[in-house]
Amino acid sequence: MKNLVNFKIAVFFSLLFFLSSNLFAQGYILKDDGLIDARAQEKINQIGNEVKTKLGVSIYIYTIKGLDLPEKLPMKKKFATIKAHENELLPALKKPYILLTAFIEDTHVNLIHSNDSLKQIVDKDDILDGYVVPLLASKDKNTLFAKVSASMLNGYASIADTLASNKEVKLETSIGNEGKVSSTIWRVFMYTIIVTGLLAYTYAVLRKRKS
Repeated sequence: MKNLVNFKIAVFFSLLFFLSSNLFAQGYILKDDGLIDARAQEKINQIGNEVKTKLGVSIYIYTIKGLDLPEKLPMKKKFATIKAHENELLPALKKPYILLTAFIEDTHVNLIHSNDSLKQIVDKDDILDGYVVPLLASKDKNTLFAKVSASMLNGYASIADTLASNKEVKLETSIGNEGKVSSTIWRVFMYTIIVTGLLAYTYAVLRKRKS
């Protein structure tokens, strides 16, 4: 009987630990509107847990389809509306934090730091321009679902790696340099298209003048 009681107690605490761990793990993706793949979510939560444990920083993601803003809304008002929406999220976040936001239909992505020291470590433009935007803006056969999933995981992982590198800490959940490589390939591809287009245009103009 005593062994049975001890077994039940062990099962209870194991279940309690499992539930609390899952609840904690789900906290890094504030909202995704069903745009982030379950496998990407799992990886994001793994990275988030390790960063929180080893570095004491919470990295959050807030991704939605959009705010249903009027198409003719002036850009200044559009930005102000999105900014106000972002600011409403901040009081509930645990400091220190970094928040990666994406409003897909409004074509807006952002990186928000809870303090200046994090802002100096994690460069907003480097993360967004190098890891997030290229995947979201790519013109290929991949679905929006795949692009959002890849870009959010890519950006999230790069933030984590940057924080870890600053503290000279190794992250077991890191995805390495894969994200940067894919972004670099995309950039080279786009630049090639642009250069090729300019050369073709120049050639057409010169040929027209000769004729």
